[in-house]
Amino acid sequence: MALLERSDADGIAHLHMNAPERLNALSDEMLAAFQSQIDTLREDRDTRVVVISGAGKAFCAGHDLKQMQTGRQSEDGGKAYFSDLFNRCASVMTGLTRLPQPVIAQVHGIATAAGCQMVASCDMAVAAEGTKFGVNGVNIGLFCSTPMVALSRNIPRKRAFEMLTTGTFMGTSEALERGLINRISAPDTLPQEARELAETVASKLTAAVAIGKEAFYRQLEMELDAAYTYTGQVMVENMLWRDTEEGISAFLEKRPPNWP
Repeated sequence: MALLERSDADGIAHLHMNAPERLNALSDEMLAAFQSQIDTLREDRDTRVVVISGAGKAFCAGHDLKQMQTGRQSEDGGKAYFSDLFNRCASVMTGLTRLPQPVIAQVHGIATAAGCQMVASCDMAVAAEGTKFGVNGVNIGLFCSTPMVALSRNIPRKRAFEMLTTGTFMGTSEALERGLINRISAPDTLPQEARELAETVASKLTAAVAIGKEAFYRQLEMELDAAYTYTGQVMVENMLWRDTEEGISAFLEKRPPNWP
C-alpha cells in the first residue's frame, strides 16, 4: 500500500498519508511521494482542488526522528543529510503554496512540528474538534525554525513565538480564532466538511482561482502601492478572459455561467 494514496473525483484530488504506525511522519519516502504528486499536480489541468489528510490517530507528527538519528551517523555528523532533508521539506511546503490549485488540509488528532508546518502551508484547513497543533521541537532541544516560517505567516507573531519557545499546544478553538484553520468539524463529519469546502471552490472558474491564488501570495510580500499596481494588472488580465465575460453576463442575466 502506498505511503501517500491519491484518489480523484469531480476535479478534487485527495492525498491521504498512509503511515499511521509512524503518525504519518514526513520521512524521506513520504517527502518524495509528496514532491512527486506536487510535480504532477502542477501540470494537471483537470484537478481544481487538492485535499490532504492522514490515516490513523494523527494528521502528521512531523519529521521521522528515528530516520533523522540514522542520518546523523555519517562522517560529517549528519550535516549534509540534514541540509538536504530540510531543503526537500521546504520544497514540499512551498510547492503546496505555489500549486495553481487551492490546497485544503483535513486535520485530526495532532499536527506537530513539520505536520503543523504543512497545515500552515496549505491554503485552507478544516480540523476535527480536539485536534492539537504544536511546534514542539524545543522540548527535545530542536527549535522548529523551518515550521516557524509557515506558522508565523498564519498567526500573530507573539503567539507563534510562545508556541515555539514553550512547546505547548494550541487547540482547535484558538487555532480558528488565530487563523491557522478555517473551520472546526465534529470528528465523524470531518471528511464531509472538507469535501464540501473543496466542492465549493471546485465549482468556481478554475483559471480565475489559479491566477488569484498566485496573486494572493505575491501581493502579501509587497508594499501597499506595489501590491495595488500588481493586483490591478492581474485583474485587467482576468477581465479580458472570455470565461469572465461569460460569468458576468450570466450573473446579470440571472443564470448559471456556461463554463467549459
